[in-house]
Amino acid sequence: MAQTPPPVSEKAWHSRTVQEVLKELATRIEHGLTTEEAQKRLAEYGPNELREKPPTPFYTLVLEQLKSFVVILLIIASILSFILGDRVEAAAIIAIVVLNAVIGVMQESRAEASLAALKKLAAPDAHTLRDGAHVHIPTRELVPGDVVLLEAGNFVPADVRLVESVNLRIEEAALTGESVPVEKRAGLRLDREIPLGDRKNTAFMGTMVSYGRGTAVVVSTGHSTQIGLIAQMLAAVEEEETPLQLRLEELGRTLAIGSLIIVAIVFVVGIIQGINPLDMFIIAVSLAIAAVPEGLPAVVTISLALGMREMVKRHALIRRLASVETLGSASVICSDKTGTLTQNQMTAVRLWCDGEVFEITGDGYKPQGKFLHEGDHLDFSQHPAVTTILWAGLLASDAILEVSGAEDGTTTHRMVGDPTEGALVVAAAKANIWRQEIEAAFPRVAENPFDSARKLMSTLHSVKAATPEASPFNDPAAAPRYALCVKGAPDVVLEACTRLQRLSDESAPLTDAMRRQVLAANAAFSGQALRVLAVAYRIFDEPPTPMSPETAEHDLVFVGLIGLIDPARPEVKPAIQKARAAGIRTVMITGDYPDTARAIAEAIGLLPHGSPANKVLPGAALDHMTEAEVSQTVRETDVFARVSPQHKVKIVEALRRNGAVAAMTGDGVNDAPALKQSDIGVAMGITGTDVAKEAADMVLTDDNFASIVAAVEQGRIIYGNIRKFVFFLLSSNVAEIMIIFLAMLAGVPTPLTAIQLLWLNLITDGAPALALAMEKGDPDVMSHPPRPKHESIINGSMQAGIVIQTVTQTGAVLLAFGVGLLWHLQAGDILPPGANPLAYIIQYDWRGVDVQTAETMAFVTLSLCELFRAYTVRSERVSLFRLGVFSNAYMQGAVGLSLLLLMLVVNVPLLQPVFNTHFLNLTEWSVVVGLSLIPAVAEEITKAVLRWRDQTPANELMA
Repeated sequence: MAQTPPPVSEKAWHSRTVQEVLKELATRIEHGLTTEEAQKRLAEYGPNELREKPPTPFYTLVLEQLKSFVVILLIIASILSFILGDRVEAAAIIAIVVLNAVIGVMQESRAEASLAALKKLAAPDAHTLRDGAHVHIPTRELVPGDVVLLEAGNFVPADVRLVESVNLRIEEAALTGESVPVEKRAGLRLDREIPLGDRKNTAFMGTMVSYGRGTAVVVSTGHSTQIGLIAQMLAAVEEEETPLQLRLEELGRTLAIGSLIIVAIVFVVGIIQGINPLDMFIIAVSLAIAAVPEGLPAVVTISLALGMREMVKRHALIRRLASVETLGSASVICSDKTGTLTQNQMTAVRLWCDGEVFEITGDGYKPQGKFLHEGDHLDFSQHPAVTTILWAGLLASDAILEVSGAEDGTTTHRMVGDPTEGALVVAAAKANIWRQEIEAAFPRVAENPFDSARKLMSTLHSVKAATPEASPFNDPAAAPRYALCVKGAPDVVLEACTRLQRLSDESAPLTDAMRRQVLAANAAFSGQALRVLAVAYRIFDEPPTPMSPETAEHDLVFVGLIGLIDPARPEVKPAIQKARAAGIRTVMITGDYPDTARAIAEAIGLLPHGSPANKVLPGAALDHMTEAEVSQTVRETDVFARVSPQHKVKIVEALRRNGAVAAMTGDGVNDAPALKQSDIGVAMGITGTDVAKEAADMVLTDDNFASIVAAVEQGRIIYGNIRKFVFFLLSSNVAEIMIIFLAMLAGVPTPLTAIQLLWLNLITDGAPALALAMEKGDPDVMSHPPRPKHESIINGSMQAGIVIQTVTQTGAVLLAFGVGLLWHLQAGDILPPGANPLAYIIQYDWRGVDVQTAETMAFVTLSLCELFRAYTVRSERVSLFRLGVFSNAYMQGAVGLSLLLLMLVVNVPLLQPVFNTHFLNLTEWSVVVGLSLIPAVAEEITKAVLRWRDQTPANELMA
C-alpha cells in the first residue's frame, strides 16, 4: 500500500517534473488514490475547505460603540449626576449614549464573511479518479494525491499540478490580475522562484477553466492552497482605528484632563473663599459635566451615517461607519489595473493590412465604433482586405456576444467565451458583420483547435452557393468550395504563409521584404503593449484529408494583424487629474506584465510618456529588498507589475510607514489582504469577488474609478463638517464654564442652572450641530492637499477660534447677566446713589435673592449666541455672505426649531419653574439680541483674518 506523503503545503510543485510529483504524492495517474488511502489523507490534512471565523457577537458590537473615551466620560458624568440628585440630567445623558450605540450598531452590523466568501469560490464537486474509476465527489473530500479532470466551464477544485493539458486555458484574473486566460502546459518544469502568474504548469483553487481540458494531481487543499494563504493573511490583519477614531480619542483625553483641572481649580478657589466643601464639590462636578459636550458622540455618529447615505448617491457603499471620514484623509490611492483602471473587456483597437494601420474606436463589448484610416472614416469598398481580416477572425473564433435589453430601455452586452476571441467578434460587429449571418453562409465543417505548442487554431468552412455579396471568399471564376480561416501568434502564422493579401483584396507572393514589414508592424504593436494576433486564410476546392495542421496549415494567405488591449476606462484619466490636484497620489499595482502596465499608466495620465524605467517595477524586485529599501522604493515608483498578494500587502505597509493614508482598490481574490491592510479598502461591486467586497471598507456600486475620487471629496466634506460642529460645541461648552467660573470668582449668583446647561448642550446646540453635518462643503475642498495624518481635530486655528469665542460669548452673557442684576438693584432702590454699579454688584450679598430675570437674560443671550453663530461656523474660511445665509435649508429648520423651543421655555408658565425663567420685556429683549450678535460678528472677522493670512506669502507675514 502506498505510504502517506510528507506535508505538501510548502512544496514548489511547479519546479518538478510530472513523474517527481506523482512519486512524491504516492499516486498513479491512471488509477488515482484508493478510497482507503484517501480517507487516511483526509484525516491527516483535513477537508478541502477554508476554516471560517465565527461571527462577531452582538454584545461585542455594542461594547465597541461604548469604548470611546468621550462616551466613557458621558457615562461617568451620568453616574455623578445621579449621585448628586440630578436624575433628569443623568437619564438624558444615558439616553444619548444609548442612541449613539444603537445608530453605530445598526450601521456596522455585519458578519465577517471574508472566509465564507472565499469558500464560495470552490466548486461544489470534483471529477476525480478513485480506485481506477471516474467519480464525482464533494470538493471538500479532495486530498493531496487525488487525480482530477478539468474541462471548460469547471472551477479548479484545489491547487493542482497539471499532468496532461490539451488546449487548456484558465481564467486567473481574480487571483493574479492577469487580464486574459492563461495558457497551461503540463510538460513544463519551471524555476522555483517564478511568480504565481507565470506558473503555467499549475492551476489554482477558485480559478475557472475557459478552454480545453486537462488532467491534474491535487497538491494542496484547504488553507494550504493559494486562496487559503490569502485567507490566513486576512485573518492575521488586525483591525486598526481610523484617523477619526484616533482624533476623537485624543479629544476625549483632552476633555478629561481639562475637566479634572477645572474641578481642582474651582474646588480650591471655593475653599479659599470659605465656601462649604460639599457645596464646592457639587459646583465643581457640575462644571466638569458642563465641560463634556454631551451631544458630540451622537452628532458624530449621525453625521457619519448621513455621510454613508450621501456616499450611496455617489455609487459608494460604506461598510464601516468611521471609514466615511478616512477617505477624506487619503493621500495615496493604490489601484489594481484589471477591472478597476481598465474595463476588463479585451478590445481590438488597431488593424494592420498591407502596410497600412487602421484604428478601431468603441467602448468595451458594445458593438458600436468606427474604423479610421489616417484620421478619416474607412471606406470598406476601397479596402476590402480589412473586411477579409474581420471575416476570417470571426470565423476562426468561438466566442458569442449576448445582447439583452432591460425594461428601462438600456442594453447590456455580455461575452461568452474567451475574451480575446470576444474582441474579434465585437470588432466584426462594428463593421456590421454578425456571427449568425456569417455562419449561415460559411458553416464550419472541421477545425484544428488551438494548441499552445502550435500557437494557432484553424477552422474549415463550406462556402455555400448563396453567400453575401460582401463575402471576401467570393470568386466566381474559381468557385471555391472551402475556406480555411487561421488565427494565432504572428510569427507562427507568418511562417505558414506564402502569399500576402493586398488592400485591393488581391494576393501577391510573400517576399522577404514583406515578411520583415509584417514583423516590424508586430513589434510596433507589441511596443504599444497590445496583444497581437495574425489572421490568414486558404481556399480549398476539396477539404483536406485528413483535416489536420499538417495537411491544412500551410501555403496560407497572410491577411493582417489585429492589436488588442484591455482598454482604460474613459473616466479614469480626469479622475486621476482631479486626485492629483487634491494632492492625492495614484499608484497602480497589477499582476499584468510591465509593458502592459506602463502603456495603460501612460494612457490614463498616471505616467508621462517616456517616464524613467524606475517608475515601473516588477513585484519580484521587492523580495530582495530590506524594509527601508521598500519604503524608499514606494516613494519613487508609481507602477508595480507582476505582483503577488504578499507584494501588495508589503507595498501598502511601506506607504503607511511613510506616513501616507493609503486607500487600496481592487476586485480580485488577490486584492483582499491588501484591502484589509490598507487604511481603507475599496472593492468593485460589479466585477468584484465576494472576497474583495467582504474585506473592503467601501464597495463601489458602479466599478467607476471616478467614484473613488468623488467619495474622497465627500469624505473631506464630512470631516470638515465634523470639525465645524466640534468647534461649535466645544467653544460653547468652554464659554459656559468660564461664565460660571468667573461669576463664582466674583461672588455673584450662578448665571446658568444645571438644567439650563443641559438644555443648551442638547437642544440649543444639538439641532444646529446636526444641520452643520448637512453642509455641502467649501467650493475649494478638492484644491487643498490631504490634511496631515496625525493632525489633531483641534488644530491651531481652531484653538484660536475657541479662545476668541470664549471671550466674546462669556463677555456677552456676563454683561447681559450684569445688566439684569443692575436692573434688579435699581428696581428695589438697593443701589446707593453714586455707587459704582460693577463694584456694588460684586460686593452685594446675593444669598436668598431671586435673580430670575438676570438668569433668564443670561440663558437667552447664550442661546441666541449659539443660534446666530451656527450660521457663521458653516465654513472655517468662507464668508457667510458668499456661502449664502439661507443656502442650508436644514440650518433654517434647526434654528427655527431651537428658537421655537426657547420661546416655549421662556414664556410657557408650566415650563418656567423647571428652567428658572420668566417673561422678558421689550427692553430686555433688545439688550439680549444686541449682545447675542457679538460672537457671530467676531467669527466673521476671524475668518477674514484667516483668509488674509492664507493669501499672504509667508515671508511677508514673518516681516
